[in-house]
Amino acid sequence: MAIMTHPITPFTTPPTTHLHLSTSISKATSLPQLKQVHTQILRQNLSDSDSDSLLFNLILSSIPLPSSLHYSLSVFSTLQNPRTHLINKLFRELSRSKEPHNALLFLENGRRNGLEVDRFSFPPLLKAASRAFALREGMEIHGLGCKLGFDSDPFIQTALLGMYANCGHIQDARLVFDKMSERDIVAWDIMIDGYCQNGLFDDVLVLLEEMRSSNVEPDSRVFTTILSACGKTGNLAIGKVIHELISENNIIADSRLQSSLISMYSGCGCMDFAQSLYDKLSQKNLVVSTAMISGYSKAGQVEAARSIFDQITNKDLVCWSAMISGYAESDQPQEGLKLLDEMQASGVKPDQVTMLSVISACANLGALDQAKRIHMIVDKYRFREALPVNNALIDMYAKCGYLDGARGVFGRMRRKNVISWTSMISAYAIHGEADQALMLFRQMKEPNWITFVAVLYACSHAGLVDEGQHIFSSMMNEYNITPKLEHYGCMVDLYGRANRLREALELVETMPMAPNVVIWGSLMAACRIHGEFELGEFAAKRLLELDPEHDGAYVFLSNFYAKGKRWENVGEVRQLMKHKGILKERGHSKIEMDHEIHEFLTADKSHKHADDIYAKLDEVVCKLMQVGYAPNTSVVLIDVDEDEKKDVVLLHSEKLALCYGLLKSSNRGSPIHIIKNLRICEDCHNFMKLASKVFEREIVVRDRTRFHHYRGGSCSCKDYW
Repeated sequence: MAIMTHPITPFTTPPTTHLHLSTSISKATSLPQLKQVHTQILRQNLSDSDSDSLLFNLILSSIPLPSSLHYSLSVFSTLQNPRTHLINKLFRELSRSKEPHNALLFLENGRRNGLEVDRFSFPPLLKAASRAFALREGMEIHGLGCKLGFDSDPFIQTALLGMYANCGHIQDARLVFDKMSERDIVAWDIMIDGYCQNGLFDDVLVLLEEMRSSNVEPDSRVFTTILSACGKTGNLAIGKVIHELISENNIIADSRLQSSLISMYSGCGCMDFAQSLYDKLSQKNLVVSTAMISGYSKAGQVEAARSIFDQITNKDLVCWSAMISGYAESDQPQEGLKLLDEMQASGVKPDQVTMLSVISACANLGALDQAKRIHMIVDKYRFREALPVNNALIDMYAKCGYLDGARGVFGRMRRKNVISWTSMISAYAIHGEADQALMLFRQMKEPNWITFVAVLYACSHAGLVDEGQHIFSSMMNEYNITPKLEHYGCMVDLYGRANRLREALELVETMPMAPNVVIWGSLMAACRIHGEFELGEFAAKRLLELDPEHDGAYVFLSNFYAKGKRWENVGEVRQLMKHKGILKERGHSKIEMDHEIHEFLTADKSHKHADDIYAKLDEVVCKLMQVGYAPNTSVVLIDVDEDEKKDVVLLHSEKLALCYGLLKSSNRGSPIHIIKNLRICEDCHNFMKLASKVFEREIVVRDRTRFHHYRGGSCSCKDYW
C-alpha cells in the first residue's frame, strides 16, 4: 500500500495570537508593560515575518515613553529581516518625535548591522538631522545619498535644503538649491526662510526677484514666512517692502497673511499700524490677538494689551502666558501673579514658559511669601526637574532675599548647566557672600562671560581688589574670553568702591572700547561715596554727553553743588531739569505683609494705618536715640534749616516700611523684608543696624544694587556698599 505523504507547510501564527499580542502592545502605557508583551512574543513559536512585525510595533509604541531608547535599540537589533518600508515608517515616527536625534542613532545602529535604506529613507532622516541641528550627521547622510545615487531626487534635495538652512549653513543650502533642476514653491519657501533665519534680508529680496523671473509667483505662504521673520527680528524696513509687494500684486490676504502683517508690525513696535490692521479684521483670531498683546506689552503699553486680552472669550495657554509675561516685564509684576490665579481658576494649566514668566514676575516683586507659593505651584505641576525652571527659582529666591532657598534649589538639582552655577554665584554676590561666590566659581569647569560678570560683581561689593584683578586677568589668559563692557564696568566699580579712583579712571581711559553710561555712572557713584567731587563732576558731564536725560547725573551735580553751598549752580541744574522735563526718580519702599504688598514714599501719609505707623516711628526713634542714634542730616542736600533736615531724614520710605513691619509682625523669628528702589542712604543704613539690635529682629533690605542683612546691630555688607 502506498504511503500517502503531505508537503510540509511553513508555520503560521494563529490569527488570534497575533491579534492578542498586537492589542497588548497598543494598550501598553509604560516600558515595563511593553517588556511583558515582549516576553510573550519570544515565548511564541512565530515566523520571522510575524515576529518582526510585532517587534516593530513594539518599537513604535516605545518611542514616546521616557528612558526607552536603549531598550528600543536592543529590540531593533534583534529583527531578523526588517523590511525597508517598515524601517522608513520608523524613521518618520522618530523624526516627528520629541527626540528626533534618535532617528540618527537607529540609522547608525542599523548600518553597523547591514541595514539597507532606499530613497524614501532620506527625507525623514534629513528632517531628523534638521530638527536636532545635527549638521555632522546631516552631512554624512548627504554623502550616503550621493554614494547611492539619490542626490538628484527632488524630495531628497528639498530635505537637504531644509537641513542645511536650519543648521545655519546657508551657503551649503544655496549650493543644493542651485543644483536643483526643478524648484517648486516649497523649495523657494525653504530657501527664503533660511535667508530670513540668518538675517540675510537683502538676499531675500534678490531671491524674490529670481523667483518671479523663474515664473514662480510667491504665494501667501512665502510672504508669511518673510513677515514672521521680520517681526521676530524687528526688521520694519523689509516688512514694509513685503507689505507693498502684497498690495501691488493684489494678493488676497487670507487670515494667516493678515495675522502675519499684524504680528510683523506689532513685533517691530509699530502699534498704530498694527492696531489699524487689527481693527479691519472681521474675525479676530486668537493668534493675531495674542500678537497684539505681546506687541503692546513690549512697547510698555500694558493697559492696551490688557484691553485686548479682556475682549478674548476663549483664551488658550499662549494667550494667558503673553499677558502674564507682559506684566512680568513691566512695573506691575503683582498683576501677573494675580493673572496666574485667574488662569488656573479657568481650568488652564501653566506650562514651563508660563512658569518662567511668573517666576520672573515674583523675582521683580521681591515678595518672599509669593515666591514660596510659586515654588509650590512648580512642584504641583511637576516642573521641579526642568532645568530652566530651577535656574529661574534660584534667581527668584535670591532676589526675594531668601539665600537659603536659592541654595536649597541649587543643592537639589540633579542636572546643572552654566546658567545654574552663574545664577548661584550671582545670588551669593548680591547678598554679600563673596567667599561663597568665589568658592563656587573655583569649582566650575567652563564659566562663560556672564559668570565672570557675576564673580567680579561679588569681588567689587566685598572690596576684594586683588582677587578681582586676578580673575579679570585669568578670564583673558586662561579662559580666552575677551572682556566686554560689562567686565570693564565691574572693574571700574571694584576700583571705585575701594577708593582707588586713579586706577578706575586709568582703566576707563585705556579700555579698548568707548565707555558707556554704566561705566561713567560707576565712576560718578564712587566719587560721590569718597567725596571726590571734581572727578565726579567730570564723570557726570561725560555721562550726560551720552545720555542727556540721565536723571542720576543731574542729581549728582545738584548734590555736588549743594555740598559746596553753591546754591546758584544748584538752581541752574534744577532749572535745566525742569526745562527738559527730567524728574528725579522718587524713592519708594515696599514690604509684604499678609500676602499683600504695601508701598511707601518719603513722608507718605496715604496708608490706611498712617497714624499707627507714625506713632510707631516716634517710638522706634526714641528707643534708638537711647542707644546712640542721631539723624545724619548730611544726606539731606536742600537749603533748609537743621531741624527741617532731621524731619526729612526721619521720614525716608524704608523707615516707614520698617515701622509697619514692626507693627504687623510680632514673630521675632521672622525677618522683615523691605525693597528699596534706590541705594539706601547712610542714615537709614545706621538706623536699620540699630533697630535690628534694639528690637531683636533680622531686617533684610534689597536696595538698587544688593541686599543688606541686618542682625544684632551689624550688616552683612560690613558697611562697604
